[in-house]
Amino acid sequence: MFRIGSGIDFHQLVEGRELWLGGVLIPHTKGALGHSDADVLLHAICDALLGALCLGDIGVHFPDTSSEFKNIDSKILLRRTYELIENEGYKLVNADTTLCLERPKIKPFVESMQQVIAGILKVTIKDVSIKATTTEKMGFAGREEGLVAYATVLLQKRDF
Repeated sequence: MFRIGSGIDFHQLVEGRELWLGGVLIPHTKGALGHSDADVLLHAICDALLGALCLGDIGVHFPDTSSEFKNIDSKILLRRTYELIENEGYKLVNADTTLCLERPKIKPFVESMQQVIAGILKVTIKDVSIKATTTEKMGFAGREEGLVAYATVLLQKRDF
């Protein structure tokens, strides 16, 4: 049995914060604002995984009102999310993701992000697609006020 899930996440970009994308620290003049490290890519993947199995969303499992998750590394959130997926008897087949931001260019960091994500989700880097696009200077992402990540995942029931 297969299940598909999709996720999306948004964060503001502000000065004085680090920019974490796909579990990798990206050098930039701005970072994402959030309760955790605000890694939009990992948050979108978490929501896609949870959505595929009707397990709610990232806010249900890791509320931004909890001090436990203040400034938490989103790799921990992804790891905990994937444990929920495995406990339901599923495994990841593949993930397809897209980042929307004007700057910085992420191509130099894609392979590192794939390695981080693939390691957590127990797949190969060929099973984790990371793409990026600009919004051609339109909207909040185009004005560099924020960024967006989209994720789609395919899960398969494990054979026991």
